[in-house]
Amino acid sequence: MRVHKLTFAALAVAAGLSLTACQNDDADTAQAKPSSAPTVSSGAASGAPTASTAPTGSAPGATAPSGGTTAGGGTVAGATAAPGAKGTAPGAASAAGGKCRTDDLAITAADRTIDGDRDRTVVVELKNRSGHDCAISGYAGVDLKTGAGSLSAQRSGEPVVAGVLKAGKSTFFGISYPANTSGGSGVRITGLVVTPPDETTSVTLPWPGAATLPVTDGTGSPVKIGPMGSAGQGN
Repeated sequence: MRVHKLTFAALAVAAGLSLTACQNDDADTAQAKPSSAPTVSSGAASGAPTASTAPTGSAPGATAPSGGTTAGGGTVAGATAAPGAKGTAPGAASAAGGKCRTDDLAITAADRTIDGDRDRTVVVELKNRSGHDCAISGYAGVDLKTGAGSLSAQRSGEPVVAGVLKAGKSTFFGISYPANTSGGSGVRITGLVVTPPDETTSVTLPWPGAATLPVTDGTGSPVKIGPMGSAGQGN
């Protein structure tokens, strides 16, 4: 009986050792076998592009504000600068369709001296005969033709006001000059030359005023003119 007990005990120990060895082999095999599931990075799992694959251009169809540039530094097709960024606002000439040219004007002159005035006056009328509105402002060029040569008039210094001359309408300015009360023959006036503002083409008219100017010893011209619109038809 003792022999049978020892044999059974030895068999039990051997079986236990064999079972332990099998379990250890299965564990080693499981650790050594590679996983079949792919490894996913945190960036790929979230779907976000990495720095190397992130798009550098702007989204399709995106445009920059007018006059600006895209994020990449290129200009937007068709963009224009903000109105008024460069350059001045349109003047009276643009609003009227252009300035008055000499050929647009019928220019005449008449004596408008008022009795009792110390100086005498000639008023020049400029009538718009062009058929369209035009802009005119400032001082005309005025020269008196005399027996001693041409005498240019001086500006009076009155302020200039921009204006539009309607088709068929007139504007006026005055020429003032001293009366010849010296008793002498004076300087004879033979004609009047008028050049509209900003023009180079002149018109020569008969002189409608007094026949002579007094002889003066001072420098400068005794003849003065006002700007466009400084005189009326009755002045």
